[in-house]
Amino acid sequence: MKNAVKALCNADLSEEYFVLGKDVSLPETNLHSVRQPPKRLGGNSASQRSILAFFAGNMHGRVRPVLLQYWKDKDDDMKIYEVLPARVAKKMSYAQHMKSSKYCICPMGYEVNSPRLVEAIYYECVPVIIADNFVHPLNEVLNWNAFSITVAEKDIPKLKDILLNIPEKRYRSMQLRVKKVQKHFIWHRNPLRYDIFHMILHSIWFNRLNQIETLETKG
Repeated sequence: MKNAVKALCNADLSEEYFVLGKDVSLPETNLHSVRQPPKRLGGNSASQRSILAFFAGNMHGRVRPVLLQYWKDKDDDMKIYEVLPARVAKKMSYAQHMKSSKYCICPMGYEVNSPRLVEAIYYECVPVIIADNFVHPLNEVLNWNAFSITVAEKDIPKLKDILLNIPEKRYRSMQLRVKKVQKHFIWHRNPLRYDIFHMILHSIWFNRLNQIETLETKG
């Protein structure tokens, strides 16, 4: 197993089991049907996204309680909830919140990765990743800095300022790139070129090739 390439959703550099450059970080997705790709992809245009930032989810792990401590019910621009309240969901569903938000907050839970990251991409919402030591999925090909924001856990109190300091031109560029990379995170019953199935295989091949070259160099 020493030379095996591991493909993991929980690609956490603080854990000894994940080796950067050898192992592969997988996108974590929720599959509602194995027969059809996700429906209702997309969202509002950049100019029609009235919510600055959105998060709703269960409280577990070290990051989410801190996020709620600083931002739940603190600011109208920051729609930060635990479980989405029924009174709110009646007016706007979870998916509609994502479709109407500029930034979707993706904090780690028990593990560094979360399906919320891919959900944000499905709804064309710029992901804001809060998970120190997280190796982004498919990083062998994708430049995550071009379509997402990474915020250090210690900077949660400054989250709104960080987002507001992003120029509108840069935000629109990132949101456009979210649309472009969306196809790389979609499952199909019969895999299509450049979809998530092929992207995962490419990452495994790429890292295995690097591992072989490294072993040959050492030899």
